[in-house]
Amino acid sequence: MDQQLQIFVTVAEKESFSRAAEEHHMTQPAVSQYIRQLEEEIGARLLERTNKYVRLNKAGEIVYHHAKEILALYTKMQSLVDDLANKASGPLSIGASYTFGEYVLPRIIANLKQTYPDIQPTVTIGNTATIADLVASHQLDIGIVEGKFNAGKLIVEDFAEDAMVIVSSADHPLARIERSLEVVDLEQETWIVREHGSGTREAMDKLFKQHGISPTNYMYFSSTQPIKESVEAGLGISLLSHWSLKKELKNGDLRMINVNGLPFPRKFSIVTNTPFQTKALEVFIDILRTNKLLTTLE
Repeated sequence: MDQQLQIFVTVAEKESFSRAAEEHHMTQPAVSQYIRQLEEEIGARLLERTNKYVRLNKAGEIVYHHAKEILALYTKMQSLVDDLANKASGPLSIGASYTFGEYVLPRIIANLKQTYPDIQPTVTIGNTATIADLVASHQLDIGIVEGKFNAGKLIVEDFAEDAMVIVSSADHPLARIERSLEVVDLEQETWIVREHGSGTREAMDKLFKQHGISPTNYMYFSSTQPIKESVEAGLGISLLSHWSLKKELKNGDLRMINVNGLPFPRKFSIVTNTPFQTKALEVFIDILRTNKLLTTLE
């Protein structure tokens, strides 16, 4: 049934029998036969088909969701069996929240590839909640996240600490104040923030709660880079990871505001979904645990 599921998933994602046939190097009638056999085994139609489109119906959505998990588990099972006789190699699906994924992970993967060239990593970057959910559903081998999330049956290991700081543009009035400020002094400022579900947004909300402030002026962005550019343009201030600010602080494009009680600490966690790990996953986790980049913010 695994080939039926693979073909079904491809049809669902490409919304086309012909494109699925091209993907699997087979004829369109062969694809149709696989789908028909799957529908007979499931006992329900899974696709709405017209001359213009192919779409999942309600039953198809259920099968698609679980098919993705089944195929991911099948791939993991095969990798584990292969590892019994082979060195670290093969696919490794990595998920990371934006801060870690955009500003730290690339150099760690470069290290991984240099030491283990036969490992084939793929990276998904999203907010903390999304990455945790993908690991939970076996669509990612490992996630690197920060903040709170629905751990469920996930295996969670704290492995690194980040430092959050408040920054402004170089010519912002706050950047010229030499004395230490209190967080409450910043309540009336415009804050450039991430969406709910991100670890960075959670850290900001926690900071506000700790200091009893409720800013009302917000601008929202879905990743760190446009936040930095907005702050640099003078649109407001933000609480961001020191890891994400190294270039801008070094070049003088952004200024760290001297605020009592900061930097604000937070932890990064490794999340996995099974104690059975491929060699590729084992060596990657070892690299995460021992990487010197994660022990310093210099």
